[in-house]
Amino acid sequence: MHTNVRTTWSCCTSIDDGFRMAFKGGQVLGFSLVGLALLVLQLLIMAYRAILIPEEYKSERDVTRVVREMFECVAGYGLGGSTVALFGRVGGGIYTKAADVGADLAGKVCEGLEEDSPDNPGTIADNVGDNVGDIAGMGADLFGSLAEATCAALVVSAHSMDLLMTPDAVYFPLLVTSVGIFASFFSTFFATIGAVTKDNIESRLKQQLLISSVLLNIFLIPVVFILPIEANIEFAGVVYESGRW
Repeated sequence: MHTNVRTTWSCCTSIDDGFRMAFKGGQVLGFSLVGLALLVLQLLIMAYRAILIPEEYKSERDVTRVVREMFECVAGYGLGGSTVALFGRVGGGIYTKAADVGADLAGKVCEGLEEDSPDNPGTIADNVGDNVGDIAGMGADLFGSLAEATCAALVVSAHSMDLLMTPDAVYFPLLVTSVGIFASFFSTFFATIGAVTKDNIESRLKQQLLISSVLLNIFLIPVVFILPIEANIEFAGVVYESGRW
């Protein structure tokens, strides 16, 4: 909400100032959400490991079944993220559309007012609904996507005996997310190069997607070479070798 007010005020000066303010506010939401999601997921893994895997069995081969069950329990974290995203996105969408339709019917149709006219009180409800759907809903959707993808990768990796015998390799999905935070951080410096106008805002945002993707792949190179890449994954009773089906 504070970012919205500051962005609106900055846009009264120039589009470039408003873009920079909005971009910084998006950085706070993105980095905070991804960082907290990664931290809580790591804490959950450590807690489940301490509860489900006794100390005297941690080095034994028969612990494989318990480790698989542990990561299946961790998958509930992704399910919770999807549930939050569902209510955040759908709830915000209902609020937004109801307020938007009501404001349009009462203001534009009945009174002949313009879109988002300050003379229409329904505009306030419309803007509140936009905040709920586009900010809270978008943040919840981002959290759900991150939790689902990471937990799914952990569950799949837990079905490889080679990965289970190499604990560092099991946490590779968490490393990918961590590297993504650094790649996104460095890519934000390119967003403020040059002035932003209403004609190049779209291209500047697409440029950020391209730069962050390239940086992520570059930063992942040392991580991939440090961790073992040979793994045989068992799925549905069939063992799939690394690089072969």
